[in-house]
Amino acid sequence: MLLQRIGNKGIRLGTLFDRAAARTPAGLVVMDHDLDIAPQLGRRPTFTELADLIDDFASRLWSVGVRPNHHVVVHKSDGFDISLLACAIARIGAIPALLSPKLDGETVATLVRRIDRPFLITDQEKLDHNLPAEIFDITAEVLLTTGSFGKAIELASLAGATRVPAIPMPPDHPTLITHTSGTTGTPKLAVHTGHTFEARYRPQATVFSAVAKREPVAVHVSFVHSRMFTAMPISILQGHTLIVLKEDDPETVGDIFSQVPPGFIEAHPNTFLRWEALADDPRGPLSNVKYYSSTFDAIHPRTVSILLNATKRRNPLFAQAYGQSEVGPIAARTYTRKGGADFDGRCVGSPFPGMTGVRVVSRDGNPVTKTNPGFIEIKSDGRIITYLSEHERWEKQVNDGWWRMGDLGYRTKWGCLHLLDREVDEIPGIGSTLEIEDKLFTRLHELIEVIIIPGADGVPVPVVCTRDDKPLDLIAWKSAVIGLPKLAAPVQWRLEDVPQTATTKIKRLELARLVAGGADGADGADSATGAEAGAETETGTEVKADAA
Repeated sequence: MLLQRIGNKGIRLGTLFDRAAARTPAGLVVMDHDLDIAPQLGRRPTFTELADLIDDFASRLWSVGVRPNHHVVVHKSDGFDISLLACAIARIGAIPALLSPKLDGETVATLVRRIDRPFLITDQEKLDHNLPAEIFDITAEVLLTTGSFGKAIELASLAGATRVPAIPMPPDHPTLITHTSGTTGTPKLAVHTGHTFEARYRPQATVFSAVAKREPVAVHVSFVHSRMFTAMPISILQGHTLIVLKEDDPETVGDIFSQVPPGFIEAHPNTFLRWEALADDPRGPLSNVKYYSSTFDAIHPRTVSILLNATKRRNPLFAQAYGQSEVGPIAARTYTRKGGADFDGRCVGSPFPGMTGVRVVSRDGNPVTKTNPGFIEIKSDGRIITYLSEHERWEKQVNDGWWRMGDLGYRTKWGCLHLLDREVDEIPGIGSTLEIEDKLFTRLHELIEVIIIPGADGVPVPVVCTRDDKPLDLIAWKSAVIGLPKLAAPVQWRLEDVPQTATTKIKRLELARLVAGGADGADGADSATGAEAGAETETGTEVKADAA
């Protein structure tokens, strides 16, 4: 991928804020929370202040023996300081491994064992309530951002450590380890280099260069996700005010966006779904948005339409990128207001010319079509170099340089890529569960989530979540499913009870197991039973979406 390789010197996370501060010293990061490692900085630190903070904590880590090539795991309570600590670790040539605050303690211990006795940065809260006692036996040192715990070292006690210069590492050196979503089991540890990060940064930076410097950029992305480490550099290196959100509560977000109106917003699809409520906020928190951007998972047409109509800017755009933690963004498309809420949400766009490649491989030797989807495979220099301690799993997904995404789809005669389902989520007889979900979202505005999962008798089961957990309108439901494949009676859950990953993806396999086991996940929320809705919802044949 030629345009990803020319002049690729690596992402250089360790000096990221130094370079941003050199260009825009008074540039601001606006946060909705205090930093655990530096609450004194408040919620509007400058690039210069954060560059100094990163230098300070890199020196503290050096003082306790962290050296180049050492691994440092960060698993602490949620906050932007997770991303800043990653920069501090990389600054002295060590390799940060970021584990989501949402992971349970046993999973964290499993992942830590895959690393050769790393240093661990955590906090008292995690040690008291989440991490197993053995964590001290499988790590070199345990360092605390807050609180105190036995033989753990408090980072606050290392204040005043002698500053050490940044240690540059070659572009092919591992610069960050993140983990996969874990939707199908224990997460895998994905190893990124400076070179691969810079390669995946470039397609996004090229597009983002059209955003005017005056536009504040808002980001609500998991602080441990690789996307954070492309979104953050793109924003601060171009001098934008960066709004960093830990929470996605519409009321809180509305307050911040009313004070600092963003011109560009990057967030998870499920976050945007929740922010539909902001469209009716009398303060107009979305009125200044020129661009929305989302990746990670499918975005629903209804959500795109509502958000585009919430801004007062002329010709706003919603950009959807298709990609994966292991490879970065691969294809993209944009939506406009004119598209309304009925566009084909399964179309995820086209590859970035000169940067990424896509092919769809037949599963049975017959031509790949919508009714006979194939395996989606991609090429990109942004691809990770291995799964730590599981290289054989990485090799199984690579075929002559092509990386199998684990998704099923097809390409139109114009080259547009259509994503129909994850391989593991495919339901026999259903063309695309995602397409059915898109149609239900468009037809029922009370839904804030709907997931089609396999049923024990072969009939797909829709699991639904409604706004404010109001009982599902079964009369409206029966109208909404007309023209769709046969579905079982809907099962209603509260959204907070639905198993999710760190990036708010639904863990469909786990949800299917829970539903099959009789869990209702409602704790008081009404469920639509077979007696109420009819044992099954009879519908006609599947509606065929037009090809792009």
